Amino acid sequence: MTAIAGSSTVTPRAKLWRSPAAWTTTVDIFAILVALTLPWSTSLTGIFSFAMLLAMLPFLDRDALVRSIKRPISMVPIAFFLLALVGTLWSDAAWGARLYAVFPTAKLLALPLLFYHFERSERGVAVFAAFLVSCALMMPMSWVVAFHPSLSLKPAAEASRGIFVKNYIDQSQEFTLCAVALAYPIITLLREKKMWLALLLGVVSLSFVATMAFIITSRTALVTMPVMLGVFGLVHLSWRTNLIILVSAAVLATVVWASSAQLQRTVETFTHEYQAYREQGAATSIGERLEFWRKSLQFFADAPVIGHGTGSTRGLFIQAATGPAGSATAEVIGNPHNQTLNVAVQWGIVGVIILYAMWLTHLLWFRGDGPANWIGLLVVVQNIFSSLFNSHIFDFHEGWMYVLGVGVAGGMALKARATESMAGDR
Repeated sequence: MTAIAGSSTVTPRAKLWRSPAAWTTTVDIFAILVALTLPWSTSLTGIFSFAMLLAMLPFLDRDALVRSIKRPISMVPIAFFLLALVGTLWSDAAWGARLYAVFPTAKLLALPLLFYHFERSERGVAVFAAFLVSCALMMPMSWVVAFHPSLSLKPAAEASRGIFVKNYIDQSQEFTLCAVALAYPIITLLREKKMWLALLLGVVSLSFVATMAFIITSRTALVTMPVMLGVFGLVHLSWRTNLIILVSAAVLATVVWASSAQLQRTVETFTHEYQAYREQGAATSIGERLEFWRKSLQFFADAPVIGHGTGSTRGLFIQAATGPAGSATAEVIGNPHNQTLNVAVQWGIVGVIILYAMWLTHLLWFRGDGPANWIGLLVVVQNIFSSLFNSHIFDFHEGWMYVLGVGVAGGMALKARATESMAGDR
């Protein structure tokens, strides 16, 4: 019989468009692409991040999302964004500057969506594996451009030794995170007597450390890596093992220090730059930071409760600029290179409370065992300590490292807890 007029046959392609599973897979693919491109490209990361969030919309379970948003790990980042938005109302900056300053906090709105999605997805580990592989590919490229600087994609005026794209701070953050994150699977494999695979991951981890020691590293990484390793030891190892690792690390650090002129130069710059700042007022990296922090504390003291408003920082530094051109006191900046001070200047103690509430809720969320908890804990710890010297929540690269790492790991932890709860009810 001829088909009834007006009826239609659903094609396989149409079925895919209407399939929740297909859209879930699409979100996973975009998340993997975000992780792959993050070490290499800001533009591609932004495009894939937007596509990932957009792909969640067609089959979003609104009730489940609302439940996810009501959790403190979601509510505090949203409150941070809303504070930045409302803070535009009492700022003296131009509206363009105010709205521009809101934008860095907008990425935090992705956290509830990532928690929601990766509580249901099976591909969270693939996202982290993609980031590890991408950073591992960056590592040999760093060695290549260290000896052949003409191959770097950075302009000659901005190029640093061993940097193919982006900058040495971003690269050091990536390599530090990967090197320390591998400690957990290495220890797990050793306990399971899977020696060869543990050895392979150990070589990869040490390769990241060697690249930072002999090619280039940031001073922030030198501070944060021991802290991250200390957290790993306290959480996952016995005191005897910690003692053995501490002695081994001290020996290894001594050997690396003695053999790495690059590492020695990096550490020596602390003293030289500080002396140049104190004696001559020179605009060295250390001197500028100390000057930024001194002025920021004064700005905070002038408006301690709700700050000077969103986007006000640069205008305040313009007003406070003194001394001859090229001196540290004459420098003007919109970022005081400290996350707490950056928040305090704009939104006062209210902003600082929300910032620390976010770090604390995320830190406490990752208590417990398992790779998701370990990665999430490590990402938060790294962000907290690296933000002593930078504004890494607001920076694009480190900010997305935080959002992607905490969001994916948080969703995986939710899924694991739900599974444990169901098993306990049986």
